[in-house]
Amino acid sequence: MYGARVSIPLTLLLVVLSLLIGGLLGACAGYFGRWVDETIMRVADLVFAFPTVILAMVVAAALGASLVNAVLAVLVVAWPAYARVTRGLVLGVREREFVLSGRLLGFSVWRSLRVDVLPNVTGPVLVLATLDIGTALLLLSGLSFLGLGAKPPSPEWGAMVAGGVEVFDSWWVATFPGLAILTVVLAFNFLGDTLRDALDPRTARAIKERAL
Repeated sequence: MYGARVSIPLTLLLVVLSLLIGGLLGACAGYFGRWVDETIMRVADLVFAFPTVILAMVVAAALGASLVNAVLAVLVVAWPAYARVTRGLVLGVREREFVLSGRLLGFSVWRSLRVDVLPNVTGPVLVLATLDIGTALLLLSGLSFLGLGAKPPSPEWGAMVAGGVEVFDSWWVATFPGLAILTVVLAFNFLGDTLRDALDPRTARAIKERAL
């Protein structure tokens, strides 16, 4: 239970930073296009070219084994997914009538992004972030398990599982941190599915009709 005070806040911080960085870069790529789009998307493709876990391990090893560096390593491999999703959503919105009308009325680029584009892309990105919390927790715990993240006596779940491997006869040392990881990952996956259903008008309408 005490390990939750380390693992869960760091995972949430990691997902929020990935969303902000990837969302901002993806929005700029989709809205401005041309060389901005090409530059950001080629960098994202470069990150996607490597297996996620391997690249996170390489970055964490290069920065040095610590919990902060493990968070930075996962952040490096996590932001491109948000950038690509946000770019696709912005591309579908920027040519809509209300966005073009705002630009004709003299809205600045940043006001148009904030007022017209952002509210129409927030829902799917939030769903992605909620579903990604479990993946981020697994990556962060995996780096700690491999010795590239938290170090004892830091009560991080991945490091606790690694400590349990050294005392294999005491099965409970690794079992309960592993169950904590499993429970949190499942909980946020269920939350993400529920949030997706709630934000999708067609799904929400179908659920309401089924309930009636």
